[in-house]
Amino acid sequence: MIIDRSHRPWLVASCGAFALAGIGYAWHASTWHAGPTGASPAGLAFGIAGYALMLFAGLLGARKKVPTWRLGRAQTWMRGHLWLGLLSFPLILFHGGFAWRGPLTAILMLLLFIVIISGIFGAALQHILPRIMTAQVPLETIYEEIPHIRAQLLADADELALASNVDAEIGDRSRFDEIYRNRIRPHLEAAPAGMFFAIRASVVPAFYPAIAGLERICEEQRQLNRQTRLYHWLHAWLLVHVPLSIALLVLGGIHAVVALRY
Repeated sequence: MIIDRSHRPWLVASCGAFALAGIGYAWHASTWHAGPTGASPAGLAFGIAGYALMLFAGLLGARKKVPTWRLGRAQTWMRGHLWLGLLSFPLILFHGGFAWRGPLTAILMLLLFIVIISGIFGAALQHILPRIMTAQVPLETIYEEIPHIRAQLLADADELALASNVDAEIGDRSRFDEIYRNRIRPHLEAAPAGMFFAIRASVVPAFYPAIAGLERICEEQRQLNRQTRLYHWLHAWLLVHVPLSIALLVLGGIHAVVALRY
């Protein structure tokens, strides 16, 4: 998700809500005789509001699982997930008075820190990596199609190598077959730099067009490798963000029930 001008209303609204909450917290901290705590009326209000925003952000996962739900546009949910998720962070800090008492509260705050930081990291990656991918992978393709394209490139390489042998001398054909089987095909998906320069020097000029075609196939494979690595980087942060977000919501609910009941 790219943060562009369409995010401006969310940014303004979130900053406005943060400013109002900050003023409310400052007034509460100056008037509450025991100091700001989560058990005070204002502390409870901050806690309920912060947890509600976290729940909304967590609902994005359910919205993605069922895209046919008529619950607003996906882009709107993404913007809300980002900005309201960020806004929940200071509200939870105001709820606890910037202190966390007890092991459960400490675990919740640690989870909240990690979830917020991983979310910011993921948003930054979504800005940076697509630009890198555009620059380094001109032949970018659909990620799910990469295994099929790899197999097709290998088949094209085999066909090209076979076709290049038709008009060559028997000795030259044998030599090229050996080079292709032992030096080219095993490295089609990750050809070392300079490999084809050395290979050209070991075959007759009649095979140069085939070598050029195989070199182009290797370049396509290298681009697929880059795309795969960048794709993994683009989504690896979710392995931290998603499960810890779920844990945060579950433990936050338990914390609310225990605090209100006891």
